[in-house]
Amino acid sequence: MPKASELKKGFAIISNGKTLLIKDIEVTTPGGRGGSKIYKLRCTDLTTGARVDERYKSDDFLDTVEMNKRNVSFSYVDGDDYIFMDNADYSQFTFKKADIEDELLFITEEIQGLQVVLVDGKPVAIELPSSVEMVIEETDPSIKGASASSRTKPARFATGLVVQVPEYIANGDRIVINTAERKYMNRA
Repeated sequence: MPKASELKKGFAIISNGKTLLIKDIEVTTPGGRGGSKIYKLRCTDLTTGARVDERYKSDDFLDTVEMNKRNVSFSYVDGDDYIFMDNADYSQFTFKKADIEDELLFITEEIQGLQVVLVDGKPVAIELPSSVEMVIEETDPSIKGASASSRTKPARFATGLVVQVPEYIANGDRIVINTAERKYMNRA
């Protein structure tokens, strides 16, 4: 049983008899001395699909659910369904667009390192690799002589993702993006 401070995005926990998948974690430190950090968890109820918000102190113990991860590849889109194929046994996992909207910003046909998270054999989430390579579709013109430490500008990708990049980056450049922070790392 891990403490609230040891939880990560993508973990499945049991709270008040519900199985919840952690979508986002926000940490706040109350003012004053000796206040322990508060962990606000934005979760999805795996049985109903409803959004649930939970709050825990950093030293609260929580029950986690056994999860398995399988390496998958993006296969195709069928209306509102996104289909991913298991790399080992070629079985398919289907997700609704609304359930994986944040992850879809990083998913292109050539992405490597995707994993599907299974709870009790049921697919509940897509886990992205820590970084992905993407091609810039649209950005302001590059400025000759701009240094790497100069100002940034927005760059738009085919998936709809917008990331701030250095001024010397141009349309068509391949860059590496940190998926957790949604930040430019370097050129590919």
